[in-house]
Amino acid sequence: MTDQVPGAETFISHLIELRDRLVKAAAGIAIFCIALMIWPGPAAIYDFIAHPMIAALPAGSKMIATGVIAPFMVPVKLTLMLAIILALPWVFYQVWAFIAPGLYTHEKRLVLPLVISSSVLFMCGVAFCYFLVFGRVFHFIGEFAPTSIAVTPDIENYLDFVMSMCLAFGGTFEVPVVVVILVRMGIVSVAKLKEVRSYVIVGAFTIAAIITPPDLVSMLALAIPMCLLFELGLFVAPMFVKATQAPEEPA
Repeated sequence: MTDQVPGAETFISHLIELRDRLVKAAAGIAIFCIALMIWPGPAAIYDFIAHPMIAALPAGSKMIATGVIAPFMVPVKLTLMLAIILALPWVFYQVWAFIAPGLYTHEKRLVLPLVISSSVLFMCGVAFCYFLVFGRVFHFIGEFAPTSIAVTPDIENYLDFVMSMCLAFGGTFEVPVVVVILVRMGIVSVAKLKEVRSYVIVGAFTIAAIITPPDLVSMLALAIPMCLLFELGLFVAPMFVKATQAPEEPA
């Protein structure tokens, strides 16, 4: 029997470690999903998500389900999506635990805060979208619709809209993390980012105009937080760079 090459053994051990981390991440999502299935249940979760839309419809109006199995599959799909969002800290921790052994001590001081802040900021973006944006959006749509049209949204189309909006807001709330990573990797300096601040503001409003429905309130609700989060990234980035410098790096 021939001896195995050390490099091959190391590669196999990394694959095994990756498999274990993926299994743990999937198990965490499954636990959240099962818990949500038990309480409050897919139907109650969908009712909660649908509340902003129902509140904007005329009294007594409801959504419709055009698919045969849509009343079952759509709430289950929503429950799985919510389980993934709630499990993000656990999933990101598994990612961090997988790459941590290969990092220096000063690099670990950067990764773990980024993992935590990424999860928190994404959830804040989703919450901001649900509690502050949806009400205005659906109210605008209800007022704009002609009186000859009965607004009866399909539950599957509504869920697709909600998912795309939540992902968009959750992603845009990651702006401070992106700024910190760019500065820490030396791709761009804080001074340079301050110089292009006006272009960033224009870009934020452009992205907001594309993502949000065509009303001013929704656009401002996304563009203004993006600008503020960019400023937060500029404020935090120098502290992260200083805290994660290697001992031999100049201050």
